[in-house]
Parts: sequence; structure tokens; C-alpha cells
Amino acid sequence: QVQLQELGPGLVKPSQTLSLTCTVSGGSITTSNYYWNWIRQPPGKGLEWMGFIGYDGSTGYSPSLKSHTSIARDTSKNQFSLQLISVTPEDTAVYYCARFYDSSKTYDYWGQGTQVTVSS
Repeated sequence: QVQLQELGPGLVKPSQTLSLTCTVSGGSITTSNYYWNWIRQPPGKGLEWMGFIGYDGSTGYSPSLKSHTSIARDTSKNQFSLQLISVTPEDTAVYYCARFYDSSKTYDYWGQGTQVTVSS
């Protein structure tokens, strides 16, 4: 059973950098055909895909977030991470990590989500 667990700061001040980590258990982030994603949901809004890092280390980002988003991985810890620089209150959201299986084109496992609030 694959499990994903987000870890984040909870509260971040405007203009600071938000850093989140997703720890994966029950499966390797280097297994072929899996892509590891960050997705967020602002209060009262729908899900917003932010970006991914692939099993091969490839990355992709939402065009609207690309300029201030970075996704990386630590294969020794089976983790991947998100950095969002220069956050504003509009970045307040529940942040999820999720696995995308390319063969079925589905998000098959999700973390429980972590609330991040941007406020001074």
C-alpha cells in the first residue's frame, strides 16, 4: 500500500519561501511510469495542479506558477519537495502530494493534505 505524507510549516509570512516535503512509503519514487505531483486547493476554490517530478527526475510546472515554483527529490529518503518563493496570502491553501500513474492516466494515491496559511 502506497502512502504519501505531506509535511509543512503551517504558517508562512508574506514574501517568504514555502517549503513542503512529501514522504512516500510502500513504493519507490524512481519506479517507472509514476509522476509525483503537488496540487493545492485554496479556500472555497477547486484543485489547482502545481507541478510534478517524474520517476526519471524530469519536472513540469503549471505555467502560471512556473516562475516561483521548484520541485525536487531526494531518492535516498524517498521524498520529493516543493518550494514556492515570495508567497502571498493568495497562496493560502491545502497542499496535497499525489502520485500520477502514466499507464492509467490517473492520480491513484494522495496524501491527506496539509494546510498552509500565508499571513503576517
